[in-house]
Amino acid sequence: MSAPPPAAGRRCRIAVLASGRGSNLQALLDAIATGTLAAEIAGVLSDRPDAQALARARAAGVPARALSPADHASRAAFDAALFEAVDALAPDLIVCAGYMRLIDAAAVAPRSARTINIHPSLLPAFKGLRTHRQALAAGVATHGASVHFVTPDLDGGPVIAQAAVPVLPGDDEAALAARVLAREHPLLVETVRRLAAGRIRLTAGGIESDGRPLPAPLQLGANNRFA
Repeated sequence: MSAPPPAAGRRCRIAVLASGRGSNLQALLDAIATGTLAAEIAGVLSDRPDAQALARARAAGVPARALSPADHASRAAFDAALFEAVDALAPDLIVCAGYMRLIDAAAVAPRSARTINIHPSLLPAFKGLRTHRQALAAGVATHGASVHFVTPDLDGGPVIAQAAVPVLPGDDEAALAARVLAREHPLLVETVRRLAAGRIRLTAGGIESDGRPLPAPLQLGANNRFA
């Protein structure tokens, strides 16, 4: 089940799936451009031709294309076509960065060990959509973001790392979303850095970090490093 790291001397190739503005994609692109992330974005794929993520990719010289779900007879057929395009990029890692479609189990299962998603909540709390609304309605004092391996269960794969933020008096969805997003970017970059270096792996027994079982998700500190 474990996905091996790239061969020595070769940068980790990343395929990104995105449906929207692509700010997490931009965080990866910026980290690569500044030399703080030893990886390359092999391509960006979307289910929406107007996704800003595609424009961000093209501006960085990264191949980018959209596939339309309407052109396929079923979700399974669309996902088969999508992941055929993903596989053509020969990625070591697949990053769902604001990708808003459920992925068919047949497409997910053989790729779980090298597919991650960033989700705006402290999983297992508040799966699915409108997580900030859910957090405010629940009256929690702490919210945040998680990076997890993707499995057929919605937002249910093993959690690799998290970043927490306080929920402040007077917060509305927009204010809370902005606070979480500011932590999503370094959280994703740091997680991808460790995955690209082969320091984090998903095995049949769970997540391993530096060759040892990870007993709980890594926590991003104020210095944007894992504690």
